[in-house]
Amino acid sequence: MKIDNRLEEKIAKTVIWTAALAVILILSLILIHILVEGLPHLSWEFLTTIPRNMGRSGGISSAIAGTLLLTVVAIVIAVPFGIGTAFYLAEYTRESLITRIIRFCAESLAGIPSIVFGLFGFIFFVISLNLGWSILSGGLTLAFMILPTIIRTSEEAIRAVPQIYREVSYSLGATKWQTISRVVLPMALRGIVNGIILSVGRCVAETAAVILTAGSTLRMPNSLFSSTRTMAVHFYILAREGISMDNAYGTAALLILFILVINVVVGALVNRYVS
Repeated sequence: MKIDNRLEEKIAKTVIWTAALAVILILSLILIHILVEGLPHLSWEFLTTIPRNMGRSGGISSAIAGTLLLTVVAIVIAVPFGIGTAFYLAEYTRESLITRIIRFCAESLAGIPSIVFGLFGFIFFVISLNLGWSILSGGLTLAFMILPTIIRTSEEAIRAVPQIYREVSYSLGATKWQTISRVVLPMALRGIVNGIILSVGRCVAETAAVILTAGSTLRMPNSLFSSTRTMAVHFYILAREGISMDNAYGTAALLILFILVINVVVGALVNRYVS
């Protein structure tokens, strides 16, 4: 029995809308539950004091500092390499064995579990290079983790720029680099920034790799060689050990707000200054 085309279209729309609404509903329930449980525990003292008594009391200022430092180190290292690789693949080379190998490596890295990255970082950065459990070890490990995301999103954004813009630029006498820096990059910047935001979110939320490379000390970090504990690790330890569910919910709520603020602020800046 053949289904009428209009009926088929209605069924497809219904299924798609149901799936989308289900995802929104599930996400909303998770966010509402965490925010309702966590927001009452957020206070100025909670944000500005270091954890005490294994996290049962005090705040999470050292975890906030550790999260920011680890994320900055990872982004500063990964972004230039990721965007540079994307431009090489999209602009400076044709499809060949080398490009296929690079893409295969990037896709393989994207599928590796974070605990494997953590084990690699522990063996290579912490032990072999003698960096110890430190912000630098954790940041380098996170840079390896987010590199595939930045490469793939940046390459797709660059390839989405219509070829006609490049041809017009060349016809006006612009060089390859002038075309890339003044034509392609500004038009692809929105997609590149979206990839960086996704990478920031992964850095902020990572636990397994961070525990193995940056440690989990409660002290305030004073250099890149200091061990630290991120908010995600702090939340994980508090919840797993049952140390303080109130502080755990407060940390989780702050994590959600932190990621939401980053997305909103960066999105607003991109819409404001990027064509």
